[in-house]
Amino acid sequence: MPEPYILSNITVCLLLATAFGVVSAVRKSDLWLEASRELWRRRPIALLVFGLYLLIGLLDSIAWVGGSVTGEDAVAVYKPKSIVDRLFVNLEEKSYSAPLADREFYDRSPLRHQGSHLLGTDILGRDVLYLTLKGARVALLIGILTSLIAIPLAVLLGVAAGYFGKRTDDIIFFLLSTLASMPGLLLLIALIIVLGRGTLSVCIALGVTSWVGFCRITRGETMKLRELDYVYAARVLGVSETRIIARHVLPGLVHLIVITFVLTFSGLVLTEAVLSWLGVGVDGSWGQMIAQAKDEISREPVIWWNITSAGVALFVLLLVLNFVGDAIRDILDPRTLRENL
Repeated sequence: MPEPYILSNITVCLLLATAFGVVSAVRKSDLWLEASRELWRRRPIALLVFGLYLLIGLLDSIAWVGGSVTGEDAVAVYKPKSIVDRLFVNLEEKSYSAPLADREFYDRSPLRHQGSHLLGTDILGRDVLYLTLKGARVALLIGILTSLIAIPLAVLLGVAAGYFGKRTDDIIFFLLSTLASMPGLLLLIALIIVLGRGTLSVCIALGVTSWVGFCRITRGETMKLRELDYVYAARVLGVSETRIIARHVLPGLVHLIVITFVLTFSGLVLTEAVLSWLGVGVDGSWGQMIAQAKDEISREPVIWWNITSAGVALFVLLLVLNFVGDAIRDILDPRTLRENL
């Protein structure tokens, strides 16, 4: 079994190859190329900010062993470190320090790295900017991986129920009703306890519990699409059901899938923050930073930089995602496009 950091490097390579393939396909299609230009025209700043988050996440996902620096202990030399880790190596202090301070927050002793901590340090002396940058990778992983689990599952079951109806619809709707009747947070915590506390386990648990709502929407939209004239015409001409779904039903759901992906992404990151508050979240996430800093705002003097850094990073990511998702929905939805013309 390869080491985790090797699997992470392989995953990054696959994602980059997929992104290159998507860009190549977009450049070959006049329709998608024009949509991409329109998206850039509407939301350039949001795209740049989201691209910065993606870049930070990629830099924190590429890791290797070696390249030790002076002052590292014998164990740390053999630990894999990402590019972000190497930018902040050996910058620990004894405890709290304010942003850009030159002395400890409480005992006022000189810092080892005076003026080097842009966002200060936490109770363990770790650089808060470093922790905030590390949280970007966790947020992107939670949002993207869980959405790739929940949305395809919702589309598959929703389209099957809405298009075929009858017994298929009864079985899937019974499953929807059963899951919807369970307390979502309690079910989520129970799944995490069963699967184990880890990034992949949390993603699977979130994926299993977050597909029900979009499945209902997909089912209803598919029921409407299957009654349209061009679908009847394709069926009369002898086109197979699978081809009808692929060529006539799924394209009508693209705008819903895109906007749901963005909204689901945002909701999943926030849900992980709630789980971290309850002590069952992902290590290194912004939610965990906020949970650990909840008692610091009641201190005198107030330790504000930990919770502020994580909260602002989380807020900005969700804000730009909603801006980008709203623009994509307007571009892909023909009804909205006609209203804007």
